[in-house]
Amino acid sequence: MSRQSSAMAAASTLEGRSINVVESEDAGGFTISDLARDFSVTLRTLRFYESRGLLSPARSGMTRIYSGRDRARLALILKGKQLGFTLVEIRAMLANEEKKGAEAGAASVGGLQLSREQVVEQLELLRAQREEIDSAIAELEASAARFAKS
Repeated sequence: MSRQSSAMAAASTLEGRSINVVESEDAGGFTISDLARDFSVTLRTLRFYESRGLLSPARSGMTRIYSGRDRARLALILKGKQLGFTLVEIRAMLANEEKKGAEAGAASVGGLQLSREQVVEQLELLRAQREEIDSAIAELEASAARFAKS
């Protein structure tokens, strides 16, 4: 199995939903509407990712035609966002993967190749964010309880 096929297979599930990432031979690609529907994102999101160089669909007149590679990249982008990475970090991960392939010492997380340092750093960041959220929730729950008493 090629690296691209592996990435497409690894990225085929997002948030528990099965996503068919195999390009249809008959269709010759995917439209922006196909990807938006299949990945539950807006057309604006896909255009934004394209403007940032994360996706590069072919054009047929004014119509964007996304390849299986674009579809797999979108799955990886969304997984990276789900894991809390910025688009800049995701772009670097995608660029590194294209240049080097899977590195020794890197782990695949949802199809993204992450170093131990990246995993540890992201865990620390997400835990800190969770503490901030838990604190905000506790404060709001206390306020809501005061409203309920009045």
